[in-house]
Parts: sequence; C-alpha cells; structure tokens
Amino acid sequence: MASAPSLRAFVTQSFSPQPTADGLTYPKLTVVTPSYNQAAYLERTILSVLNQQYPNLEYFIIDGGSTDGTLDIIRKYEPYLAGWVSEKDRGQTDAINKGFRMATGDYVAFQNSDDIFAPGALKRVAEAWRQTPDTGVFYGDMYIIDEQDVILESMKALPFCRECQIYEGMQVFNQSLFIRRSLMEQYGLLDESLRFVIDYEIIARLGVHTEVTFKHVKEFWGGFRVQPDAKSSTIANTVGLAEHEQVQRKYSPMLESGLGSWFWGRYCRLRKLTTFVFRGDWAYIRHRFMLNQSRK
Repeated sequence: MASAPSLRAFVTQSFSPQPTADGLTYPKLTVVTPSYNQAAYLERTILSVLNQQYPNLEYFIIDGGSTDGTLDIIRKYEPYLAGWVSEKDRGQTDAINKGFRMATGDYVAFQNSDDIFAPGALKRVAEAWRQTPDTGVFYGDMYIIDEQDVILESMKALPFCRECQIYEGMQVFNQSLFIRRSLMEQYGLLDESLRFVIDYEIIARLGVHTEVTFKHVKEFWGGFRVQPDAKSSTIANTVGLAEHEQVQRKYSPMLESGLGSWFWGRYCRLRKLTTFVFRGDWAYIRHRFMLNQSRK
C-alpha cells in the first residue's frame, strides 16, 4: 500500500518519458479524463496517468470549455496525449462517452479530473490480464484522499456479487476500474440521462449479464479526492439517491435470485465482515471500525 508521501510524490513529479518494454506484450489501455474548470487538480490527474510509464497507453482529455487555466495545462502535455478537445458539452457523462467513442484500447477507463491513479496501477492491470485474458472487467481497491493528496481512508473491494451491486450499492470503484471495450460496444456506453451514478449504472448493467466476468485484484489502483466542488459533496444526497433508486428498480428484476432487498442488504454487510475476518485482515477491520466510530 502506498504511503501518503509516495502518493503525493507520484502525482507531482515531473513527467519524463522513459524507455519501456515492447507495448505489444501489454493490453492497450484507453484512459479518458473528463474535465471542466478543475485546473487546481487536473495536472495531478494527468501525471498519475503519464507517470505510470505504461507502454501501450491511449490517453484522451475531454474538456467542456474551461476558462480557468485548464487549457494551458492540457497543452503542456499535448505531445503525450492521443487527443483532446475543449468544447461545450452536455456534462461529465457526455464528455466520457466522447472519449470512449474515440478509444481503440482493449480496455477503457475514465479518471475524473480531480481523481488519480496510484503508482503502478496500469501495469498491475496488465499482470491481471495475463493471468485471465478473457476477463470482462478488472477492478482494484481505492484510497480516499484530500486536496493535498493525503490518504484519508483505504477502501477494499470484494469479489463481484451482482446482487450486492444492485441492492447494497456500488461494489466497484470507478477510480480503479477497467472495462473491456467490446463490452461497451455490445451493451452500450454510459447512460447520459444520469448525472451522478453513471459508474453504478454501467456496472449494474454489465453485472446482470452472467456471461460478463469480473476480476477483483487486491491492490490499490486509484484515489478518489474529497474536495468541496466534487459532485459527491454537492448532489450525492439528492440527485445521487434518486438516481440510485432508479437504477435499482430497473435492474433488480433481471437478477436470477428471487430474494429481495431485505435479505441481500443484510447478506452483503455480513459478507464484507466475514471476508476480511477469514483473510485475517484485522488491521483493515480495525481501520474501518475506527472510521465508523469517528463519524457517530
């Protein structure tokens, strides 16, 4: 697990391209960053992608017409981008989908302009792919960080459970998520009618199809930034809750299980606890317990 100083150093150190291995031995990864007036954080997001030194990377930045100095930052890294645009759009989801339509990678990901990848994340994806190359969705664990890149919390995911995804909520962190591009072509891009739960919806949509395989890798791949202007700080308890209920109503009838939210809500919470107990991950259990106690 990265320490706070190493994470901060990774997302602030200057990018200098290094000789890399033959890119043909790595899956091609496409990363899309939607951006709008996030100059305070965008460069750190960009560096968290480029400093991976990943040998088969395709990186797009899709800006919504920023006026805060964002374009100067993008132009600074233009030689290392597969492409970028800055134009008025219909919001975050529209911007991500623009990038996905341009993507040619084997797997696609989106990293918001205030979030980051952790050191080594992309090569860890490649290692997981070599072990199970037919996997549809790879995902890792996630840090929660503050405005200065200090790690506030560690969030560990579990092996994918479609019922828990639908009834409990997001089981996969989009900051650590890579989806096979062919699945986006088959099942559709992100739902542009949504403003907040776009990651929850696409995972629910893929998850109800039993032929789509998910692989969790027990490593920290991304960081979600807590900052005052983030949607999680502004519309989570209004738009977010309403959209979550909408998605749950849409996909719960597609589950094979006839058991409802009462059962699955309790099962998913017990599943988390027992998983970490059986792993002997007492430090993480204590970490989550202390955080929960501090919020009461």
